[in-house]
Amino acid sequence: MTNWLNQLAAVTLMNLRNLPSRLGTSLVAVVGIGGVVAVLVSLLSMGEGFRAALDLSGRDDVALVLRGGSPDELSSAFSREEVSVILSAPGIVRDAGGRIASPEFYTIVDLPMRSTGTGANVPFRGVTARAVGVREDFRIVAGRMFERGKDEVVVGRGVFAQFGNVDLGQEVKWGSHVWRVVGVFEAGGSVSESEVWTDLSVLQGVYRRGNSVQVVRAQLLAPDS
Repeated sequence: MTNWLNQLAAVTLMNLRNLPSRLGTSLVAVVGIGGVVAVLVSLLSMGEGFRAALDLSGRDDVALVLRGGSPDELSSAFSREEVSVILSAPGIVRDAGGRIASPEFYTIVDLPMRSTGTGANVPFRGVTARAVGVREDFRIVAGRMFERGKDEVVVGRGVFAQFGNVDLGQEVKWGSHVWRVVGVFEAGGSVSESEVWTDLSVLQGVYRRGNSVQVVRAQLLAPDS
């Protein structure tokens, strides 16, 4: 037992004496391991944040209606007549204003990042007054809501924090059209906060889409209806 302890002490002492000569190699190993751990933690954090945002974006009592075979909103399309058929379906909640359902038109625009100035794609959504009712905890936190029929937009809190050219009162040009930013909104931390909203009819006219929309969100009487 004594011999084993003496050998352990001798090896430890030898390693300590040789440590200065291996300082560079040791530092490279430590920095490398630290970098790998930092990247892993960042990826896991991004994944968890993305999952949480998606979880907050859905409601059990709200259905998202797309054209059959469409994997996403951009590839979906409904005419006015088809929207009327959807809104007449049973199981949709009614109130004094009629069916609680929101037909929406969706496209992509470009905005510069505040931090780097590089351009990035941002969802631009045309909505009706019903869009507020089919989303969780929607509220205007700065400015006001856009007015129907005007070239005005409201931006999500995430867009306002990350992108330039969207300060209150500022005008932003997408394509040949100029829009004025009039408000900033929250939506319960959902992905809607990464979007820009305007009046549906105005956006349809600017993009020459007639009365077509891409998605209908409808509040259901029961989640399984």
